[in-house]
Amino acid sequence: MDFNLNEWLNLAVRWFHVFAGILWIGQTYFFTWLDGQLSAEEQAGAKENPGAQVWMVHSGGFYVVEKQRVPELLPRKLHWFRWEAALTWISGMVLLTIVYYMGGALVDESVANISVGAGVAIGLGLLTVAWLVYDFMWQLPVGRSETLFAGVSLLLVIGVAYGLTRVLSGRAAYIHVGAMFGTLMAANVWIRILPAQRQMIAALKEGRKPDAALAARAKLRSKHNTYMVVPVVFIMLSNHFPTATYGNKYNWEILAVLVLAGWIAAKFIRNA
Repeated sequence: MDFNLNEWLNLAVRWFHVFAGILWIGQTYFFTWLDGQLSAEEQAGAKENPGAQVWMVHSGGFYVVEKQRVPELLPRKLHWFRWEAALTWISGMVLLTIVYYMGGALVDESVANISVGAGVAIGLGLLTVAWLVYDFMWQLPVGRSETLFAGVSLLLVIGVAYGLTRVLSGRAAYIHVGAMFGTLMAANVWIRILPAQRQMIAALKEGRKPDAALAARAKLRSKHNTYMVVPVVFIMLSNHFPTATYGNKYNWEILAVLVLAGWIAAKFIRNA
């Protein structure tokens, strides 16, 4: 057997990355759906049944889920959903390194005459700057309007797509836009959502009412993740269709349109 270590490593990391992503995305959309159902129940029976519940049936059993904004008592064991995001991002960065930073797919002399080192610096720099800009935007007036924020974000994504397709290979440009979204999603979980949850739990343990603003901000970041994940999945699939996507002469325009289409699709999925 011709054993190719690099190929098997590539396959193993892809397998791990895709499966971790399935767990993360599945949980994100499940809780988004669940929260929507519970919110509808709260509104429908706010007077006679303030403790809204959702009944479900799956795999031979019945399940009852109740939402408590301020629980009277913390359970002995509280289930957190955090490692799926971390493992998806880490395995994605490993895959990015194997395929692009070490695998020769990062730069293209027909696009720009830059070194691999310069390409790596551009790629990693983008991930850092994107998070700083995204996070800072929420402290500005633009962050108070969901529509305005989405519009500004789309313009920034278009700018990133255009710029990357002028310095990196088309395939690398696409995947770095996906890595940018993935980094924002993982950072949302670990830098904004989880710390807010810890502060809420600490308040309950001290007998204080949790800050409702923390819950609202954490929920909003989770909502953002449901919008970003649809374009990320498309970008992952685009590797298999070079003529229609990254290899097309209109590659950045196609990416921009499909990111917008992904956001629109996510809105319908969220409301389903």
